[in-house]
Amino acid sequence: MGGYFLEANNFIPANPVVTPEHIAPVWYFTPFYAILRAIPDKVLGVVAMGAAVMILFLLPWLDRNPVKSIRYRGTLYKWILGIFIFSFLALGWLGMQPPTPTLNLFSRIFTGIYFVFFLLMPIYSKLDKIKPVPDRVTYK
Repeated sequence: MGGYFLEANNFIPANPVVTPEHIAPVWYFTPFYAILRAIPDKVLGVVAMGAAVMILFLLPWLDRNPVKSIRYRGTLYKWILGIFIFSFLALGWLGMQPPTPTLNLFSRIFTGIYFVFFLLMPIYSKLDKIKPVPDRVTYK
C-alpha cells in the first residue's frame, strides 16, 4: 500500500550519513502537517496546527442548528460540508508532497477553508433550512 499503513520508512536500514529528501508524517497527521507548513512563521504554524485540533472540541457550541443529523439538514450545510471534506482531503495529500511554492499556496488556501468552515458555522447553521424530523426520531 505504498507504506501509508505499515510505515515503509521503518523497513529502510538507517544511514546516519544520508538525510532523506522529504520527511512526511504518517497519513493521519498529513492534513495538520500541511497546515503547519502553510504558515511561514514557525510559532504561528504550531499555534494554527494546535488550533486545527482544538477547534473540534468547540463543535457543540459552534453548531446552532437544532437538528444534528445530516439527513434532516438543508442543502446549504451539505454543500459547505462537502467543500470542507474536499479541503481536508486536499490538505492530507499536500502534507505528503514535497514543499514547492505552488503547493504551499494551495496549502494556504485549503487551510483558510478549513478554519472558515468552523468560524462561520454559527452563521450558516442558523440560516440553513431543515427538513421536518419525524416523530419516530424525536420520541414525542
